[in-house]
Amino acid sequence: MSKVRTRIRLPRPTIYVLLVLFSLFCLFPFLWLLRSSFMTSREIFTLPPHLLPAAPQWHNYVDIFKVLPFARYFLNTLEIVALNVVGALISNTFIAFAFARIKFRGRSVMYALCIATLMLPQTVTMIPLFVEWKIFHGINTYAPLTVPAFFGNAFYIFLLNQFFKTIPTEYDEAAFVDGANFFQIVTRIVVPLSQPALAVVALFTALASWNDFMGPFLYLNDQNKYTLSLGLKYLISGYSVIGQWQVLMAASVLIVLPVALLFFSMQRYFIEGLTMSGLKG
Repeated sequence: MSKVRTRIRLPRPTIYVLLVLFSLFCLFPFLWLLRSSFMTSREIFTLPPHLLPAAPQWHNYVDIFKVLPFARYFLNTLEIVALNVVGALISNTFIAFAFARIKFRGRSVMYALCIATLMLPQTVTMIPLFVEWKIFHGINTYAPLTVPAFFGNAFYIFLLNQFFKTIPTEYDEAAFVDGANFFQIVTRIVVPLSQPALAVVALFTALASWNDFMGPFLYLNDQNKYTLSLGLKYLISGYSVIGQWQVLMAASVLIVLPVALLFFSMQRYFIEGLTMSGLKG
């Protein structure tokens, strides 16, 4: 006896209403954070809660820079993000190209070992890496936070490898006939055709570097070298005790807002890159 499957189809207006409600549910924490950043500390904890501030406290955003050297933390974070994005794009592009387009002995084994590193928890490598960077005098420098980006990442290598396989190999053959080498093929053919995938790598790297807390917490001791994540932690542990929650909220908004703007500005490349990277295995 065969079972008849019935598919329930909701009206289009109902689907839109559900999507809007779900979006508001996801955005509620950020909206609450934004609303609290313009309030006084007393207004934040008033019961019943106020949806909007009685008078926007714009000076909360100014107070951040008075309490901590927030501008310095911002510049430090931008420096780390820029170095990591450049390193990730260069290293992962050439490594993934070698795995996807160059046939050499041991390629499959090396690629399998590379992907196998994804199963290694980050917590397992924390102590060995700390000891290693201490030997190389990398403590309290940006080297442990930026140098690894120039040696590839298994996930990004896999992502770009899948994308490069969708590019016809005839382009490579035609370039070789014209006298091009591998470097020219990568820079003049593969990279221009792989902008969506490279945008995904740049976006993931920027987000990971911007939000990284454990790395700076382990390796940085000088407060002048702190990143935004460490600055926010210092603000929470050292400033919330006197009840200045509105300053914490404003600082959190300044940290989250660039990430949100970056994601929405690159959303089209993000979706296209992930979609195209899964077409061919």
